[in-house]
Amino acid sequence: MSRAEPAKGKLARVEKTLRTSALRYPGAFEAHPWGENVVKVNKKVFLFMGFYQGRLGLSTKLPQSHESALMLGFAKPTGYGLGKSGWVSASFGPKDSVPIPLLLEWIDESYRAIAPKKLVAKLEG
Repeated sequence: MSRAEPAKGKLARVEKTLRTSALRYPGAFEAHPWGENVVKVNKKVFLFMGFYQGRLGLSTKLPQSHESALMLGFAKPTGYGLGKSGWVSASFGPKDSVPIPLLLEWIDESYRAIAPKKLVAKLEG
C-alpha cells in the first residue's frame, strides 16, 4: 500500500474516517515508514493503511477476532509473517461495500493489543 497513490471518491472518505478515528486514541500518531501510512502508539504500529492499484487496504492486529475476520471474503492474513501473529489485512475497491463499523472495531482491538496498559486504561476511565 503506497501513500504516493492518490485517494479518490468514496474510498478516500472511508480512509479519512478510519484514520481520523485511529488518531483519536490516546498517544496515537501518524507516521510514514517504508512509504506506507501507519498509525502508531508508543512507537509501535497498530494500523497500516493506504492505496494500491486503486484499492484501499488496511492491516490490524486482531488477537481475539482474527479467526472470524479471516472468514470474510475481503480479509486475509497479513504478509511478511505478520499473519502468524494475528495480523489481518483487508482490501476494498471503489465499488465494494466497506463495513466501516467492523473496521473501527478492528482498529480498536488492534490499538488495545499494541498500546501500553496505562494508555488502554484511559479508554476505560
